[in-house]
Order: sequence, then C-alpha cells, then structure tokens
Amino acid sequence: MWRPAEAEPSEPFQQWLDRLARPIEFATRDAGARLPLIKNLDSFVTDQVMRTLSRQSYPRAVEASLLKLRDLFGGDQGTLSPANQQRRLREAAAIVQALRTMNHRPPPGEAPTAPAGLSGGEGGPRAALWSIPIRFVKGVGPKRTALLQRIGIETVEQALWTVPWRYEDRSVITPIGRLAPGMDASICGIIVRSEARRARHRRLSILDIFVEDRTGRMQAVFFNQSFLEPILTVGVTVLLTGRIVAGARGWVDIRMDVSQYEVVGSDAEAPVHVGRIVPIYHETKGWTSRHMRVLTKGLLDAYTTGLQEILPTAMRARYRLPLIDQAIEEVHFPRPGTPMPALERGLTAAHRRLAFEELLLLQLALAARQGMLKEERKPMRFNPKTALLTTLSRRIPFTLTTAQQRVIGDILADMASPKPMNRLIQGDVGCGKTMVALHAMVLACGSGYQAALMAPTEILAEQHYRNLKGLLDTLGLSVALISGGGRANDRKTARERVASGEAKVAIGTHALIQQGVTFAKLGLVVIDEQHRFGVLQRKTLAEKGYTPDVLVLTATPIPRTLAMTVYGDLDVSVIDQLPPGRKPVRTFLYQESQRRRAYQILKDEVRSGRQAYVVYPLVEESEKIDLQAAIQGAERLRAEELSEFHVGVLHGRMKSADKDRTMEDFKSGKLQVLVSTTVVEVGVDVPNTTVILIEHAERFGLAQLHQLRGRVGRSEQQSYCLLMASRGGGAKRVNGMADTAGVPARDRLEALVRSTDGFVIAEEDLKIRGPGEFFGYRQWGLPEFRVADLIRDADLLQQARQEAFALVKNDGTLSAPAHRGLREAMIRRWGKKLELGSVS
Repeated sequence: MWRPAEAEPSEPFQQWLDRLARPIEFATRDAGARLPLIKNLDSFVTDQVMRTLSRQSYPRAVEASLLKLRDLFGGDQGTLSPANQQRRLREAAAIVQALRTMNHRPPPGEAPTAPAGLSGGEGGPRAALWSIPIRFVKGVGPKRTALLQRIGIETVEQALWTVPWRYEDRSVITPIGRLAPGMDASICGIIVRSEARRARHRRLSILDIFVEDRTGRMQAVFFNQSFLEPILTVGVTVLLTGRIVAGARGWVDIRMDVSQYEVVGSDAEAPVHVGRIVPIYHETKGWTSRHMRVLTKGLLDAYTTGLQEILPTAMRARYRLPLIDQAIEEVHFPRPGTPMPALERGLTAAHRRLAFEELLLLQLALAARQGMLKEERKPMRFNPKTALLTTLSRRIPFTLTTAQQRVIGDILADMASPKPMNRLIQGDVGCGKTMVALHAMVLACGSGYQAALMAPTEILAEQHYRNLKGLLDTLGLSVALISGGGRANDRKTARERVASGEAKVAIGTHALIQQGVTFAKLGLVVIDEQHRFGVLQRKTLAEKGYTPDVLVLTATPIPRTLAMTVYGDLDVSVIDQLPPGRKPVRTFLYQESQRRRAYQILKDEVRSGRQAYVVYPLVEESEKIDLQAAIQGAERLRAEELSEFHVGVLHGRMKSADKDRTMEDFKSGKLQVLVSTTVVEVGVDVPNTTVILIEHAERFGLAQLHQLRGRVGRSEQQSYCLLMASRGGGAKRVNGMADTAGVPARDRLEALVRSTDGFVIAEEDLKIRGPGEFFGYRQWGLPEFRVADLIRDADLLQQARQEAFALVKNDGTLSAPAHRGLREAMIRRWGKKLELGSVS
C-alpha cells in the first residue's frame, strides 16, 4: 500500500514537483483502478502546495497554477463519482505538466517575508484569506489586533469585508488663492517653512507649517502632534484637508485646522486620505478611520489576488455583478467620478455585489438546512383521525375562522407526514393562534405522545395553563404546569408526572427543555412568542434525546425581508383573519397637555363596568431616563386621578404568588385598573378590558406598541388605545393635535394611529428603526451582515433566495465544481449556527 512522503523544506522546486506528481500520475493509470491504493491524497496535495507557497515567492502564473491545483483537491472530495475523480486527476496532471515548463524564479527583489502561509505581495497570498489571522499582517501586532477584534476583525478576509459606513469627497483640490474662512477644503502644496512650539499657558504642542502653491501661501496648524515634526519638513509636498479659519488679520492670514494629511512623493502611490473619495469607517478608542484606511490599502495591495470568486459566472452575468476583487477594491476606494449619492446609500455595483454574496450564502444555508430537515424521518407517527380531534371540535364554544381552519390543515398535514414539522404560525394579536396550537397538541396526545407548550414569561405560561386546563381535562388529558414559583413539593410532583408520562401536556417557560425536565414520550413542542433563529430550538431538544415536531407561534408580524432571514428555513402559515364581531381598536395620540382628555376616556369606560390597563416602560426610577415608574405611577393614580377606582400594580420583579393574586383580582373584577410594566405585552387576556393607556409611548417600538394594543379589543365592545407622549414625542397633527415631536417618534406613533394592520405597522417599524432594533432585546438571532441591509437590499434578498433554492434543488450538496466555493464559504459562515456540518 503506497503512501506519499513529506516534503523537505529546502527541496528545489522541480524536485518537489516531481514528488508531488508521482501519486497523481500513479492514480491516473489503469482508468483509476489504483486510486484506492493511495491514502490521503487530497490532504497531501493541498498541504504540500500551501507549504511551498509559504516558503518562496513565485511568478503570478506559477502561483495561480498552484492555487488551482490546491482548489482541485480542497474541500470535501469524498463524494465525487469515479468519473469526476478521473476528470479531476487528468486536470491535475495537466497542471503539473504545465508547471514543469514555467519559470519558477521569484520576481526580482522579492523574497519571503512572513511565516509559512501568511505572506502577501506581487505574487498573491500564500493561504486562504479567511485562515490568515490579522495579527500576522505587517504593521498590526498584538496591540492593534486587540483593537481590531473590538470591531469584529480577526482575519484578513474579515478586514477586507469591513466596508466604510460613509464617504467624503476630498478629490477636489482648491488653489490656496481661492480659499476663504469657513470653507472645508483640500489643498496640495510644498512646505516652505515648519516650526514646532509649545503654548505658554497650556500643556499644548503646536506644529505650524506654511504651504505654498502657484496661487499663494497658507499656514496649517497641528495641535499635540509633535511626532509629525520630522515628517512635515521643508521641501515636502503634502495634501491637506481641513477647515479654513481667519487669522489675527482676518482674510490676509488665513490658516487651516488640518483634519487629514498625506505626504506626496514623486514616486508615491495614490494618496489614501485626501485627493480622492475617501472611505470613513466605524472607529473604536485607539483605532481611527485613518488607521483603517492604511490597513485596508496595504491589504488590498498584498492580498487582492487571493480573494476567491465564488459566484458562478452565469449568476454574475444575470445580475451584472462585478468580480469580487474589483468589488472589494471599489467599495473601499471608489473610482474618481463615482456618484456620491450611490456611495452613501450603498447602491454602487460594488456594494450590491458584496451584499448579494452575503445574502446568497445565508439563503444557501437556509435552503440546505431545510433540505436536510425534509430528508429526516421522524421516529413517531401521528394519527390525524384520532377521535380526540372530533371531540375537541364539539367542545369548542365558538366557530373557528376560515384562516384558523386553513392553518390547522397545514399543521395536521405536517404531523401526518413522515418528515419532521418545523412550521411558523404568524397571526395578529387576537387571531386565535393558541386554539390552532391546541389542535396540534390534541393530535399528538391522541396519537400516544406528549406535548409541551413553552411561553416566554411565567405570567403567560400560567395563563395558558388556566385557559387550556379545563378543555383538556374534558378530553381526558392531564396537564402539568412547570413553574419556577410555588412550593418545592408541587414543582417536584409536576416534573415527576411529566417524566412518567402521566401528564400528557406540559406548560411552562423555556425551562421545560433546559432545567432537569424529562419526558416519557415527547412528540410535539409549541413555542409561543420566541424570536429565535430558525429551528435552533430543535437542536436543544435533540441534545436531550428528543426529535419532536416543532410549531412556533408569533404575534409580532414579521416583514417579508426579515421572515426570509430569521425564519427562512421554516414553513410559514399566516392567520390573516380575526374572529367575527371584533371591532378595530381606536387609537389616539395625546401630548402631556392633553392628559385630562385621555383620563376622561379611561374613566368613562371604567364607570360603565369595563376595565383598563396603564402601562409604564420602567419598574423603578432611572437616573439616566426621566420616566415615571409603574410603582410610583400606581401610587399617584390611586391618590389623584383614579382615586374612585380599585387600582392594582403588576411588574416583573414581584413574587409569583403576588403576581397570581393580582392577576386573579383583575380577572375577577376586584381590580378595575391594572398599572403594569410591559409584562402584559404578550398573551395576557382579560376580555372585559377595553382601554389601555401607554405612558411615554415614544419610548416603545412600533411592534411592541402593537402588541400592547392587542391586550384590548378582545371582545365585541369598542376598545381604545391611548398613547401618551412626553415632550419630544408628540405628533405633527393627529386627532387635531399640534406637533412638538422629533421625526422618528412622531412617525412611529402616527403609523400606529393610522393602521391596525400588524403587517403594515411592522413594515413601517422596520423602515424607521432598521432590522437591528426591530425585535428589541429578544431579537438575538437576526443574522449580522457586513454589507447587506435588509431594507435597502430587499430586492437582492429575493433574488438571492430564488438563486439559492434553485441551486440546492439542482445540486443538493453543492458538490459541482462551479459550486464548490459557494459550499465552502456557506459552511464557514453559517455551518456552526445552523448545524450544517453534516451537509455533504
């Protein structure tokens, strides 16, 4: 059995090449019959190529051939068919033969300058850019590495993909004779005088230089930059950018307060900081935009040839996308004449190319993940004809809407399928998602399995338990509440009932699947209002030995662009119909001066036998934000405006027993007004409540305000949502009121007044706040992009999704040569997050 030997580090290139060719040529004989005799050929070839590239610089043609040889044997080649194996070996043999005829001497004056695999230069990179740590780049070092890590840069590839967030046009050089105070300008001239001095009364160093061009002379000042004294000397040509100010004699002795400078030599490279369209990057303490420009320029010079083009040629042609090296270079240093509006909005061809690639990799990962899930076979079999479903339909005291029936049909079809269910149910507040989920749970239990319902808060979990227990009991299905509160013996008993299988339905928070709870036969998990990334919930369950069907519920309407990223690998059903008889909630926006009018509506409703919520954003006073807290607000309302009513308070820091007592008193009508924090945002259901007054409404996002509004309007009575905006949060002219607002808060609140459609509101919220803030603190799963913007690039996202799902449909493992780069990049970027390691 033949095994290749290791290369000697000092081996001449031709001798090394002969040794490398030996196993390749051996494997091509006898129509590939000898290939099984060679072990680890792929790793041997790629390792040897990278080693020789790290030891010496070679002409561009030689390095390109070596990199092509590496790519032939890189990645996962174990799935290639025998025919493709032979094709690959023949191509490799041809490359080896061509290398034998090439000139292998390095370019004049060039020598290796970095550790193995890490140097750059005219010949191109020595290793894949994603594998080169930024700390090994010339001029970085340990201190700057730590600074770069703060802004998410660990490798050369990440640095090149860290694009500017804005640009400044410093390409216009103004003659000194045309300068005037107040101008921001760039000049180019020769230093004719340079003086360093210290201020008399302050510890301040000043460097004065005088720059001259054909039209005049001007002073430029640098404060506390004494290190520039040996650089900015007489006779040096410099480019300067800064603000022109008047001197002691006015216009006669104008000077420049310099913000950027660049020394220009006769053989210097193109200026980086002035004299062009200049990129501006995000900064951190100790690392400025200027530092980033210098680093990026060096990386582009050294490593651009190592950028891997992963988009198929036909795909690039379809969307007119430039090559990756061109796009990276132009997004950092745009060509002269590039329109500034397109640069600022990220709409240049370079920006769109990079955004498309980012979005395509995510959509490929989601498509691959969905394909994996579709190929799985679940161990359980559900019976869609169980008699319990028929009994349930008879026990429900109302008629399901057409939308509910349609979605229930989707779920039952999923559960009857041999493939696992991973479905998202979207529906506006009050549309009946819980009743839909109940049908899925009854089907699971009727088929001999257990079901779990996970809620985001204990309050909502307890409410689900109380609302569903009576109905499930009539079906003979025992229910257990898994709670962090209550007596220890009760908690232990509930866990034992679930573990033994006595309890068919378990209801609780996410602790159901994380904190020592075991199931006898878990078949279905329903996750209510959990904004997570795709089907990562299944990973936690699988690690506990369960492979149940998963149903995710959300009352936060998700715009299409976010749905395609956050839940892109889930099947989606939408409940787009409210129960009959429900009236749209009337929404009003008030300023502080109109508080009495808001209270009057609330009092009138409570006096007529209804109930009300008053919602505050905080639990206790904050030194940073001048907001009223729920506790202090309740005390004031009891003593003043609402003294005639029974007022209770509810917040997240109360003990479980106190929360239960307060909610029971409110549901029974003992409390007429409930002053609360946002713990009532999700799921709390008291149909007799017809008014919700939201204090400091400008502090909430639209999606959260819409959720809060959904706590009323849950009966046939007319309901009201009263938005109370403090100073700076009013509206332009809503309901006859004047405007004192800032634009973002005003737009957000006006959108809520105008519409009750959750999806319309969600789109508005996305436009106003952006995807990073859309879900707030719960939104930890939204993919992070370096270039793409889900609002701006919605069209690219749709195109990328179509291309990705078509590619996976035709080449499920992305093993075709044209798709190999895409597959490797996809796994590097998303493999761990989406458990794509098994995609082969």
